[in-house]
Amino acid sequence: MPVFLTVSRLIDAVSQFMGKLSEYMVLFCCLISAANALIRYSFNYSSNGWLEIQWYLFAFVVLLGAAHTLRMNEHVRVDLIYGAVSNRAKIWIDTVGLVVFLIPACIFLTWLCWPFFLLSFQQQEVSANAGGLIRWPVKLILLLGFGLLTLQGISELIKRIAALTGHIQIDSTYEKPLQ
Repeated sequence: MPVFLTVSRLIDAVSQFMGKLSEYMVLFCCLISAANALIRYSFNYSSNGWLEIQWYLFAFVVLLGAAHTLRMNEHVRVDLIYGAVSNRAKIWIDTVGLVVFLIPACIFLTWLCWPFFLLSFQQQEVSANAGGLIRWPVKLILLLGFGLLTLQGISELIKRIAALTGHIQIDSTYEKPLQ
């Protein structure tokens, strides 16, 4: 179990780094959006490339930030019984959810994204919009996002199993969103 927990900590560190990077991407997206609007209204000039880079950054934030969100236990849940059960039951619910739903779905989506990315990269696909950007980087983000979410799911599974076997203590506290 110590080796698995070391692997889990390594995956967590990667997810934390990508989460921090995603936070900065939100800032860059806002700055680019503001600059694009300022230039468009001040100089009557617009570029599809600047609009598309905002979409790419948004994809980066969502897809590469998802693993960090999972690591922080802040992902969305359907809280029908989760809030009313014991800590150990919550860990079991998380374990079953990871094994049955999250990890298989993420592996499948990563597998689907590979040929999607590869074809775009080989063809050097470009946006159909005038002044648009090449497409393969955003398709790579899809691949990396689902791959990283798969790894973070594995890390969370390792931690849940370690908690169930008494190797570590984890806090399974979850606060329902206020809305």
